[in-house]
Amino acid sequence: MKKKRFFKKAFITLTLIAALLGYYAWQIEPHWVRFDQLKLPIKNLPENLEGKTLIQISDIHIGNYVDKDFIINNFEKVGNMHADIIVYTGDFVRLVDNTLPLGDLDEVMQLAPRGKLQTLAILGNHDYGRAFKDGAAADSITTLLKKYRVTVLRNESLQINGLHIYGMDDYWGTNFDPIKTMQNYSNKQANLVLCHNPDVADLDVWNGYQGWILSGHTHAGQVRIPFWGSPIIPVSNKNYDQGMKKLSGNRTLYINRGLGHSIPIRFNARPEIAIFTLTKA
Repeated sequence: MKKKRFFKKAFITLTLIAALLGYYAWQIEPHWVRFDQLKLPIKNLPENLEGKTLIQISDIHIGNYVDKDFIINNFEKVGNMHADIIVYTGDFVRLVDNTLPLGDLDEVMQLAPRGKLQTLAILGNHDYGRAFKDGAAADSITTLLKKYRVTVLRNESLQINGLHIYGMDDYWGTNFDPIKTMQNYSNKQANLVLCHNPDVADLDVWNGYQGWILSGHTHAGQVRIPFWGSPIIPVSNKNYDQGMKKLSGNRTLYINRGLGHSIPIRFNARPEIAIFTLTKA
């Protein structure tokens, strides 16, 4: 009889714990944003950019899983920080019944924060629509972003007060051309690369690049088992899960966990907005 009571209590306790963890992963952590503050040391950084702020926002995934008000609320918080440069590193949408949610994205981007010096973006795989191969979908998102003064880098670079920022189109999309992106790279300049999918770091396409690469895509796996990691990460190199990674060739990769989510669950992988302070390397 005592054993029966013990197992009954244990079952009820475990059921309650599982229910609480499920509620936390479904309703709390996906909306519990971390504002991570980091130094971004850049070789040859001009003095007029030292101490300036660059904010990275990634993977907002506007669609049926991410609450628009959640994104808008965090956009407002970023706007109040008055960053000098803001970069969006891809995956603006998630398809809803195989349809691009352009109306919802338009509503959100009207309130998107912009940098005092520049606002940049690159595209992610979800921005290429169904099977990540719809070039017209990517073009539509590019047009929408430009309407709100967001400069979209598609295998091209742009200079901001002496800082050269290179933006690669998405690895899984139809317009990926890293050779073109990096063709004018010079190590005598101040440089930074935006690249949605961190797997690109392992390709032989960098033209001798040394410096930082800001990426997203992984969401840190969204569910991370303590002391073990995530069972599912959408990259070939499973080391590329989240945060800072030192790479060969004097490169540093930063993998943003993203603000939105591709499934409505996060556990031990809180959403993130990265706030970088530019410094001389």
